Amino acid sequence: MNEQRIRTTQVPNHIGETVTLRGWVHAIRRVGKLAFLVLRDGWGTVQAVGKATSVEPLEQQRAGPETVVSIRGRVVANTAAPGGFELVEPCYEVLVPVEEGLPVALNDKSLAKAKLPTLLDHAPTVWRAPTRRAVLQISAAAMAGFRGTLHQEGFTEVQTPKIVSGATESGANVFGLDYFGEPAFLAQSPQLYKQMMVGVFERVFEVGPVFRAEPHATVRHLAEYVSLDVEFGFIEDHLEVARMLRTVLAGMTSTIEQRCASALRVLSASLPEVPEALPTISFGQARAMLAEAGQGPAQANDLAPSEERWLGQWAEREHESAWLVVTGYPMSKRPFYTHPSPSDAGASNSFDLLFRGTELVTGGQRLHRYADLVAAARGAGIALDSIEGYLEAFRYGMPPHGGFAIGLERFVTQLLGLENIRLGTLFPRDTNRAAP
Repeated sequence: MNEQRIRTTQVPNHIGETVTLRGWVHAIRRVGKLAFLVLRDGWGTVQAVGKATSVEPLEQQRAGPETVVSIRGRVVANTAAPGGFELVEPCYEVLVPVEEGLPVALNDKSLAKAKLPTLLDHAPTVWRAPTRRAVLQISAAAMAGFRGTLHQEGFTEVQTPKIVSGATESGANVFGLDYFGEPAFLAQSPQLYKQMMVGVFERVFEVGPVFRAEPHATVRHLAEYVSLDVEFGFIEDHLEVARMLRTVLAGMTSTIEQRCASALRVLSASLPEVPEALPTISFGQARAMLAEAGQGPAQANDLAPSEERWLGQWAEREHESAWLVVTGYPMSKRPFYTHPSPSDAGASNSFDLLFRGTELVTGGQRLHRYADLVAAARGAGIALDSIEGYLEAFRYGMPPHGGFAIGLERFVTQLLGLENIRLGTLFPRDTNRAAP
């Protein structure tokens, strides 16, 4: 008799043995003289089947779904059971009874019917549903793959401040706060700090929150999200940065595939192939193709969401790729620290990565010479004393460097084909929501 608790994922290793599991009652149903109970723990689900009288401890305490229980039963193989295994002759002990009905039932039909605000209002319980928590499992694996790949490439993880004295990217879309009587802001990105750290470690990355005071609520924007940031030195140009991005994406998808097979099955999701070389076109080529197809003007300084979607479809047709790198965006649309193209006046040594027709990554080469950076900051109207610490790193020698940032929630949303980025976010923050 084995009294030590095992996990649901360990059940197949104990055929013929009597085991103990603990978790939540995910579902109960009666069929004639039998009672079926699905137990859910932190790793998965397993079915228990016994006589109808076996669930009397639950009935006596009016314990329904999400009741916390301990089950003791014998493991048998059954191809008709979910997962091919089940517990028979179960004995139940109620640990924490739940009598009240759930605000949203944790089954696919109820979740599909519920409106998005309802799902978000009740996220503390809605996330327990297997289809919902599978999203979080994949998100966690994506972060693990990001970290693991960069560790292998010789990068050091850093954690930069989230309270800053000045706006990182520009003066717009920042959250201001009172910092002991002085004005401060929530960081829009770790950009300036991760560049400084290139002078310390040469190769750095960060996984952390960033804050954007987005004045609108769209299906692809959040006020707070997790940014996966990379910066590294001694590069040739922005194309080398794009190649590192490809390595990271391959590592992320590989880790998801290795760790999340069951989560992918639950969601009926498949992972896109990351080719050895990502398809790449210039911004000028993109605009010319859009104009020729009647999808947009030949001259513009950015890509609209509809244009990104068209380019994504083009990449699928022409390259059988979910990924497309667009290089050489106009300098007018890039931050002051961006390195200009040495061969294309007005263009930058930067790129965007489109993933399934949505911008996922912005990256490129940065200015690394002190005089160039000072001139660029002055040209952008930035007071030099406001970035004094940043400039110090360049005054004392910085190599050619560059980097990129991936929005985790947007990556997960596109990867799984979710309709709204909030469905790929643990507790989303936007113009209308700061709770739960």
